[in-house]
Amino acid sequence: MRAIAIATATATATALALAVVGLVAGPAQAAESVSVGSKRFTESYILGEVITQAARQAGATAEHRQGLGNTAVVVEALKTGSIDLYPEYLGTVEREILKLPTGSPRAAIDEKLRAMGLAMGVPLGFANGYALAASAEVARQHGLTTLGDLRKAPDLRIAISQEFLGREDGWPGLSRRYQLPQRPTSIDHGLSYQALQSQRIDLTDIYTTDARIADLGLVTLQDDANYFPRYDAVLLYRADLLTRAPQAWQKIAALEGRIGVTRMITMNAQAELQGQAFSAIAAGFLAGSAPPAATPAAAASTAASPQARPSLSSAIFGGDFWRLTGDHLWLVAVSVGIAVLIGIPLGTLAAAHAWLGQGVLGLVGLLQTIPSLALLAALIPLLGRIGTVPAIVALSLYALLPIVRNTAVGLMQVPQGTRQAAVALGMTPTQSWRLVLLPLALPVIVAGIKTATVMTVGTATIAAFIGAGGYGERIAQGLALNDGTTLLAGAIPSAGLAIVFQVVFEVVERVFRRQGGGA
Repeated sequence: MRAIAIATATATATALALAVVGLVAGPAQAAESVSVGSKRFTESYILGEVITQAARQAGATAEHRQGLGNTAVVVEALKTGSIDLYPEYLGTVEREILKLPTGSPRAAIDEKLRAMGLAMGVPLGFANGYALAASAEVARQHGLTTLGDLRKAPDLRIAISQEFLGREDGWPGLSRRYQLPQRPTSIDHGLSYQALQSQRIDLTDIYTTDARIADLGLVTLQDDANYFPRYDAVLLYRADLLTRAPQAWQKIAALEGRIGVTRMITMNAQAELQGQAFSAIAAGFLAGSAPPAATPAAAASTAASPQARPSLSSAIFGGDFWRLTGDHLWLVAVSVGIAVLIGIPLGTLAAAHAWLGQGVLGLVGLLQTIPSLALLAALIPLLGRIGTVPAIVALSLYALLPIVRNTAVGLMQVPQGTRQAAVALGMTPTQSWRLVLLPLALPVIVAGIKTATVMTVGTATIAAFIGAGGYGERIAQGLALNDGTTLLAGAIPSAGLAIVFQVVFEVVERVFRRQGGGA
């Protein structure tokens, strides 16, 4: 009996120990979470989705922060911990991020990344470099086969992506190396192929795995001076990710070498030419379906088989419409609310002190001149995050000018006699402002809030470039895919929301004017 009791006690203790371990280990396993970022072009969207779904297969909670603008924005998001990893390219890490010479030793790259709390690894199996391309007709007319041939055609209409125009390994260095006489203009990468096809431009920068190169029969100019570095696809990640999410990382690391150049072109074509969703393309790849064609050209041709695209109405109201609407409304409401709380006191100050008014109005006017994407990118390191918070800060700053200006104008338009009457009645300055000046200036102030709100509805679409959501997500995807339907599915609801706010504020203004007239 004693042995049985001991055995029973031992078994009970073991069961309790296992239960405790399970309770401790269970939450630890469930606590694995991974935030994946991607840039604003097709391939990055697809790779980001592949990484996200791979992490989910390991049981991790994974989110994909899509289309986070250019390299500077995504790197800042990585350094601040807003994302854990994203797909990048070796040449971009060397030249653009670390400012190292092309072909730097791996040890030098790792050392500089380690100082930033980052690491690089998991080569995916293909390279996607920069190149310049022209239509076959333009190449034939001007005898273009290499980049050096561009010196013979100074009048070419060149338009290149905004990032390539300013990158360390982009146009500035390229034009110096080849002594090119052209002065290119900027164009969104998603629109450049359409511009080439319609003959509005003669030459643009491309990614060498773009599906539309073969689809449009473009001529890629050879880099005869070997200017461009290698752009092997890799993952750039926070160094602590391996210990924070080991199971997810094991699944992500298993992607090494699995994506060949032909398969990547095929997946790009599925998105750009067939209109397939990024999530569906990633799921097909991870499931091992849709084997690639034998050559890159055949891959693009095979994936370009016709597929029914959604109608505009279904694209607008389908899928994530209500989520995006909620995100957009939240951004607008909070931003304008903060701007009202700050702007009305500033406008009151400007109206009360003429010497100070010009400075206040000048300052809020200066904020309007800062490019929105530049302000959003600058706020990421200052606030240490991406997403809603920096977006609301930026939108609030942009909304200040009409509110401050209309508040000051409305208060200054109150007749002097009315002000003196308030003083004669024994009102304090605060009472006079609250009971007399503010009610009389309210119609003008509401007009300023209306202007700020309508402006913010449109500006809030830029917030998607730092992961804040809203209708800008569709606009960014539409630009990346050169998909007019997706772009309109974001632009039309945004315009409709602006009209709704316009009508609502018009009604409110009439009510206040009627009340003011009756008084």
